[in-house]
Amino acid sequence: MDRVGLKATFEEQGYVVVPSFADGPTVEVLRAIAEEHLITELAPIEYEVDVQYPGAPVDDNAPGANTARRLLQACSRHSAFRDWASSDSVKAVLSPLLGSDALELSQCHHNCVMTKQPGFSSATLWHQDNRYWSFDEQNLVSLWLALTDENRANGCLRVIPGSHRLTLDPGRFDATLFLRPDLPENKQLLEQSVLVTLTAGDALLFHSKLFHAAGRNRTEDTKLSLVFTYHAASNRPIDATRSAKFPGIAL
Repeated sequence: MDRVGLKATFEEQGYVVVPSFADGPTVEVLRAIAEEHLITELAPIEYEVDVQYPGAPVDDNAPGANTARRLLQACSRHSAFRDWASSDSVKAVLSPLLGSDALELSQCHHNCVMTKQPGFSSATLWHQDNRYWSFDEQNLVSLWLALTDENRANGCLRVIPGSHRLTLDPGRFDATLFLRPDLPENKQLLEQSVLVTLTAGDALLFHSKLFHAAGRNRTEDTKLSLVFTYHAASNRPIDATRSAKFPGIAL
């Protein structure tokens, strides 16, 4: 898909998949680092018990309490992650989507290895990432690189195409800003959702306002993804918010 087609698909759907965005040797190197950090529990790590999403262990003493959810601060934990995330190929695919050649990678949001381990991985309910983020404009793009295959069985993402263009009333969300599945209007919206299956090396790019969710990993193998979030350099994080905690990395 050329840059024009990429941009048109992204603007219409709120997401686009780029097959084989990273080649096999690159994926192998990045996956090996992620697996080593996961085995050695190299901090900082977010555990499933920390988020308390559906299916997570109930407390620190429960079975599976040491199940990792995310290996945080990817750009700081290994130079290979940072080099790939700030590479020319990444910038080339993001620039048309963000409408700028001056981009920054946020070290405050995503910037992680997302992992779903067997047994105690949780489900992520329907949400928009902008509920967590504070920028001048709600116009950010996340790049999700599959380091392993992703499918329904191991908890791949689901998205609602075109939902990045919606403005919903506050009453359609619960207290934690997840979509309320009990409302008829939300049920109609969720019926439009689609699975995003990926092969290792494929990249999913999605808008920060796109509604998305993910299931639990019901297989015997760990799923790994490398996830980063980007914005135009002119779109600044708001001072004294979580989004301004760490400086961005210029591309």
